[in-house]
Amino acid sequence: MTKKTSIIGIALAVLCVVGMTYVFTAPYVRFPGVRLGGELTAAPTDWSGINGETTARLKLAGFPPFVIHVWYVGTPNGVITATRPDNGYWGNRVRSSPDGWLRIGDSSYAMRAEEIVGDARIAYLEQYGGKYNMPMRYDFDGEIIPGTNEPLHTWEVFFWTPR
Repeated sequence: MTKKTSIIGIALAVLCVVGMTYVFTAPYVRFPGVRLGGELTAAPTDWSGINGETTARLKLAGFPPFVIHVWYVGTPNGVITATRPDNGYWGNRVRSSPDGWLRIGDSSYAMRAEEIVGDARIAYLEQYGGKYNMPMRYDFDGEIIPGTNEPLHTWEVFFWTPR
């Protein structure tokens, strides 16, 4: 075996190990993954009881596989998620293919999203902001949503229901 072939073989082996580690350990909080995990579970009749976790994992339909951590709020009829109005990847992907899976704790649910638009978003965002202690708007006394420049009342809202 030549030295060049040996180096290529080692590089491929390292790449495989890194790839497999990523598939089975991701998603990280700020880095998307590909594996949702959890046990596919029948939808509850009231989603309000799922609010004990801080984040959920959201797997979007389509290719490539894409799993992210999201903040969420369970309501009697479904689950609220929101994202900054920054033309982000996951929001656009949900618009093009609204099916997905939501994992909360060890349970995974087959879901479908509906984007809530216009003033109808405000009631959803008030619930979302209430769970995470996020103010709805800037004020001139310095009230700012930590970690972002957009006031919550401008965010995009997706409401997830079982499919």
